[in-house]
Amino acid sequence: MNTVNTVLLVEDSLTESRAITDYLQQSGLKVVSVGSVEEAQEKLSRQKPDLIVLDVILPGQSGFELCHELKSDPETNWIPVVMCSTKSAATDKLWGRMMGADAYLAKPISRQQLIQTIQRLIQPTVNQLIKD
Repeated sequence: MNTVNTVLLVEDSLTESRAITDYLQQSGLKVVSVGSVEEAQEKLSRQKPDLIVLDVILPGQSGFELCHELKSDPETNWIPVVMCSTKSAATDKLWGRMMGADAYLAKPISRQQLIQTIQRLIQPTVNQLIKD
């Protein structure tokens, strides 16, 4: 079984989106990129990614709200969510965890930290699917 893992990137900054997409693609991941919660919900209704990288500050609904919705829904609660934000205070990270985020990375994102975090979160999911 040699499938490419897909990451849904929800990021409204074009610069950040390009940088994160480059990091992920260089690591052999497929990236589906959207700029808002509405676009993310639309993509998720058609296809479930292996992991979601989610900005906190987005137009309209916040990344915190989307994360909470995803983790409350049996259709999506198994998908690991990595929150990324310039909001990097301990309270922001705690709030992210309370909303169900599996990891919280502060911007600017380190390529190495992002890849290590994603590999740590995707492996258990893939291993669990193999066992089932």
